[in-house]
Amino acid sequence: MGPLLRWSWFLGLALIVPADLPAGGAQRRQPQVRRREGSGPLHTSSETVLRLSPMTVAPVLTPLRAGTSLRLLRRWCCDEGGEWCYVQPLAEDQPRGWIRA
Repeated sequence: MGPLLRWSWFLGLALIVPADLPAGGAQRRQPQVRRREGSGPLHTSSETVLRLSPMTVAPVLTPLRAGTSLRLLRRWCCDEGGEWCYVQPLAEDQPRGWIRA
């Protein structure tokens, strides 16, 4: 009875374990990248300028008045520790550009 019990246990284990594995073996699903959506537009607190690139010596695209509504597109931290934001003014006919945060 001992060998019969041992073989039945082995056979039962051999039939159950493969059902737990996916068809491709032990592949894992990669987590999906999720981006946080902003809650609303940003507003400038003081007068600033919209620049072509995230550098203080970059050409100025257009000046922005205090209270201008902006949509944040990207953030970037420079080597000197400063932070820049790539924004799009919500007013029509205004280009996208960089402001220093």
